[in-house]
Amino acid sequence: MPKQINMNTIPNSEAERGHVLGTFARFFRWLFGWRVMRRCLFVAACLATLTGLFYAVENWRGKQAWEKCRREQEAKGEVLDWNAYIPAPVPDEQNVFKVPKISEWFVKGLMAEAVSGEPSKSGNTNAPFSVPSRRDAKEGPVLLAEVVAVPSNGPLPPGKADAVLRFDDPVAREQAAKLFRESIGPVVEGAQGCMIVAGPLDHNNPVHLVLQADTVLTPKALAELLSPSPAPNQVWTTLGLRYCQVAQVGSNAFRVSLKPSVYTAADYLAMSQPAVPNLDLLRKALERPCARMDGDYEWPLGRPVPNFVRLRTVAQILSQRAQSYLLLGQSEAAWHELALVRNMCRLLEGSPPRKATLLVEAMIDVAITGLYTSIIEDGLRLRVWREPELAGMQSQLKDVNLLPLLHQAMNVERAGVCRTLETIPPAELKKWFYLGEVPHDLWSRLKSPRFLFIGFTPRGWMYQNMCVIALQDQMALESFDLPNNQVLLHRVDGISNQVQTAFSHFTPYTFLGGATVPNFVKAMRTLVRTQTLVNQAFIACGLERYRLAHGQYPETLDALVPQFAEKVPHEIVGGQPLKYSRTANGRFELYSIGWNEKDDGGVPGKTTAEGAWVWQ
Repeated sequence: MPKQINMNTIPNSEAERGHVLGTFARFFRWLFGWRVMRRCLFVAACLATLTGLFYAVENWRGKQAWEKCRREQEAKGEVLDWNAYIPAPVPDEQNVFKVPKISEWFVKGLMAEAVSGEPSKSGNTNAPFSVPSRRDAKEGPVLLAEVVAVPSNGPLPPGKADAVLRFDDPVAREQAAKLFRESIGPVVEGAQGCMIVAGPLDHNNPVHLVLQADTVLTPKALAELLSPSPAPNQVWTTLGLRYCQVAQVGSNAFRVSLKPSVYTAADYLAMSQPAVPNLDLLRKALERPCARMDGDYEWPLGRPVPNFVRLRTVAQILSQRAQSYLLLGQSEAAWHELALVRNMCRLLEGSPPRKATLLVEAMIDVAITGLYTSIIEDGLRLRVWREPELAGMQSQLKDVNLLPLLHQAMNVERAGVCRTLETIPPAELKKWFYLGEVPHDLWSRLKSPRFLFIGFTPRGWMYQNMCVIALQDQMALESFDLPNNQVLLHRVDGISNQVQTAFSHFTPYTFLGGATVPNFVKAMRTLVRTQTLVNQAFIACGLERYRLAHGQYPETLDALVPQFAEKVPHEIVGGQPLKYSRTANGRFELYSIGWNEKDDGGVPGKTTAEGAWVWQ
């Protein structure tokens, strides 16, 4: 008998689908029902209220913290108001930057453009002050020496040799250097990484050397041997691997030639002559008493900035022209060029002086001043400077005081950063924080949580960062002793550790400080070293004037006062008198204790942080 099928057990797919759809419909009706929506809206309102309350509280706390910090700083005499550093307008007829071409040449653009990555409006960084960087390659290499290598116990080659040296002899290097100096004559190392020679290169007499060695010589080993080390108070500059090339011309024969980066003084003056009309225009423009670039100083990022590359290029051209004239014995012409190097710093310091100088401008000023003192040093080594030029240099040098310049620049920098953080929109802050390279795609932004953090950070956190920045900057400012013209190194040494500790971890109150607080220790070390060179150059010029008048250097520096110096500068480190003594070779030794605050007996260190700071 066939089995009967119970119709009630047969799945009804349509009924089940209807049941499922009904369940979903009821769920969505519940989900989007007024009761649930009311609860969701209540939760959203609570979250919005809490978020708004959070922002309001953080903004209030940050604002209160900043107001307290500012009051405490102002009570100490500090000025954090950016408006106090805005330079007053000056008449166009008194403004250097209103002379035709000056703004075009030496104003790069606005600070906002520098941090946004936008192209500069200043064009070519060297034109119209372009000078060929190499000699004409068609002239061929200039032969400096011919070297023959022989075994130590072997016979000498035929022909007359200027010297027979042993490769392993420690004094062989200096003996070879002496022969090279006598062959090529006085030289200086140019500011743009070239070497300038006094006499014609085609008239020098190549040195003929015989080198005794127990090993097979290579061009590299020979070049290292023939690379002399600098010696103080000598009229020469290192030749070495930078300016010489060694070629092997036989199994045991070598030729040492000068590279194309070596010029004669006359050649460099001729090559740089096309720039002279523009240099004269700059010299004439600097006769005006004021220097103020056009710009919106009310907003720190709207402030104009100089073209640092072009300023450096012009300073280097002037310096090398001065060096060339020194090698030719034309001290008056050399001083004509060198005086402009220092006067150029007015484009960085502005007018009134030090009113709104930024930290980067102050450090470029320091670098140009260091270059200026090095050219003075070249002329003193060559004994070319005469009384009128020496007196003119002292007149410029006595007015160079870099400590107040950097101190004021740090104040300006602090006030500008704080004003920017206080007023800048989040979108602009991102460009500033990332130096124009803002991540555009979603993945890059997700990989950079700081990008999102900056976009949604409360304004109060900006104020908290401003407090940290102001206090960190204040530590550096308190290391200056301006009344005594000194820097207190025991305070400077602690700045680096404190800054590192303050910004070692990412926190809402310090995340911007690491990007805005500069390397104070490096800046101040460069400053102190350069100001020491300025003081030493002032004294060295006075000593040379004394020698020209009396035939020898004085026994003490006090003999310079008052005829050759109104007063003798002291050390920037420690405030003690500079160390001076006459030497047996008719010259003198002049040095200051260095960054280590120890008297190392006039022995220089390998870095500026070591040993004494010696006037060469």
